[in-house]
Amino acid sequence: MYHETLKKKMDEYVHLVYAVSKRYPKEELYGVTSQLRRAALSVILNYIEGYARGRDKVHRNFIEIAYGSLQESKYLIDFSLKEGYISKKDSDELREYADDIGAMLWGILRKLRT
Repeated sequence: MYHETLKKKMDEYVHLVYAVSKRYPKEELYGVTSQLRRAALSVILNYIEGYARGRDKVHRNFIEIAYGSLQESKYLIDFSLKEGYISKKDSDELREYADDIGAMLWGILRKLRT
């Protein structure tokens, strides 16, 4: 159940990132737009791959990568807000998703480290 809840939240996050980033300036297509999308997509892809591997050490490594990508995407959301690419409302919604996902990933990492 936890796995499905987290996966659903990550899926919603990456789709929201794609929807919001469609409004970025065209000159950022290969810059911030691409980087933000890749970071957000990396969160769920690394989570799924790590979960599928089944071994705790390998799983932990993929969760750590997913967590790092999430932090990267959070910075890019802040950057985008400061540059005026997204609204405060969009930023807040994305940050709420990211914070929830981060807490859930951190919980998994704590379990896997013991």
